[in-house]
Amino acid sequence: MATSGPGATNLVSAIADAYMDSIPLVSITGQVYSKFIGKAAFQETDFYGMTLPVVKHSYLVMDAAELPRIIKEAFHLARSGRPGPVVIDIPKDVQQARLCPVFPSTVEFANPTIAHTPEASDDELKKVLELIADAKRPIIYSGGGIISAEACEELRSFARAANISVATTLMGVGAFPEDDELSLHWFGMHGAAYGNWAVDQADLVLCLGARFDDRITGNVDKFAEKARIVHIDIDSSEHNKNKQVLFPIVSDIKYALGRLNELIASNSFTPPDTTAWHEQLATWKKEHPFTYAEGPHITSQEAIKVLYELTDGDAVITTGVGQHQMWAAQFYRFNEPRRYISSLGLGAMGFGYPAALGAKVAAPDKHVIDIDGDGSFAMNIQELATAKIEKINAKALILNNQHLGMVVQWEDRFYDSIRGNTVLGDQNDIGGPENPDALYPDFVKIAEGYGIKGRRVIKREDLREAMQEMLDHDGPYVLDVIVPYTEHVMPMIPAGKTVNEMILE
Repeated sequence: MATSGPGATNLVSAIADAYMDSIPLVSITGQVYSKFIGKAAFQETDFYGMTLPVVKHSYLVMDAAELPRIIKEAFHLARSGRPGPVVIDIPKDVQQARLCPVFPSTVEFANPTIAHTPEASDDELKKVLELIADAKRPIIYSGGGIISAEACEELRSFARAANISVATTLMGVGAFPEDDELSLHWFGMHGAAYGNWAVDQADLVLCLGARFDDRITGNVDKFAEKARIVHIDIDSSEHNKNKQVLFPIVSDIKYALGRLNELIASNSFTPPDTTAWHEQLATWKKEHPFTYAEGPHITSQEAIKVLYELTDGDAVITTGVGQHQMWAAQFYRFNEPRRYISSLGLGAMGFGYPAALGAKVAAPDKHVIDIDGDGSFAMNIQELATAKIEKINAKALILNNQHLGMVVQWEDRFYDSIRGNTVLGDQNDIGGPENPDALYPDFVKIAEGYGIKGRRVIKREDLREAMQEMLDHDGPYVLDVIVPYTEHVMPMIPAGKTVNEMILE
């Protein structure tokens, strides 16, 4: 909920983020009096028009009597089909009107396809099973649609019954257990080398609830070019939009996978002989795991690994955007959905700590930790006040390298290390583990200013004990871990390049 004018426009990034990551969201915003609309009144913005490209639907409510129907429709639209954001913009005179709301018993639309949930036919699904039976190197490429559809159990059953390895997108992390022998973890620009090679060498790719975005495909013309591709998605507009496929199927993914499992059981489906393929995948996994080199200082990867060990992999992790976001997904293992919460389609810095607050309210019995960078954390640092006032026990683990790390990595790799406003401290006296006296800003003092406990860690021997203190503390906590800025996220497929051009170390 937000006020008119800047209150509403400040929501645009959040709405766009929900749109790109298919997250159900209802945004209720204020608007000027109806009689002032279109007259450049104080704090007037055309929020209805402004958000049209990044919503499933928008409402400008001119009659208070319409509110019960509109609100019921909005929540239905946000959650149905491919989830996404809906805006309800309410002028001040409509807000102040008195009425006894009568909500309709059902939600009905003039266009019946709006409320229709598509389901794959048995003929289509039997064709998928035929393609699997003929394959020698099949791979499942699963995305966030699996989680949105609550289809994780169906995916797990299907992968095991068909004996097909699973590579997920970052949005799909946790939908398939990462400790399962069929897991190839996540793939894409900074994903597992073995996951990228698997998709590249596959002869059949089953894309389930994903959209072939550029961070997954790289050079889309070369993506999985040896494979026949099946694409099952509830949103028909995604079919053949980024990648031409052999067999597009419009369907709710939970239904499709559930029915595939039934057909496998009823028809005595025999998985193809993929022994040699699985041996190759196992070799790639063994020879090219996510790894890092230990140096004299704490690295971000090491800090995340320690957090994983101390929480037994049973925490909810939110992130900001940047290197720490990638390392969190690489070095914290996720076996359940909705344990890795991040801004992935939009890449909105500042996402991490507000998301942690919401996640902690939703899951009060879980450890909730925002793994953040110093740049991202500073963008919504005022939410420490929310944590304190509302008594929300969300932790912040800041991997502080005094730089906008991911941009620095691109500067180092592709722009001769020319810095374009990416140093967050004094450029003449850069703070870091080798120069702690120059560290700026002091996140511990800022946290204390909000009445929140904080601690800074520079030495490796203090890391584990400090992190345990953070986890044990009854209340919000800021742990500022100083790390070097010279570390790069690897592997990396440069933008627009192919798997064959992947940088491994």
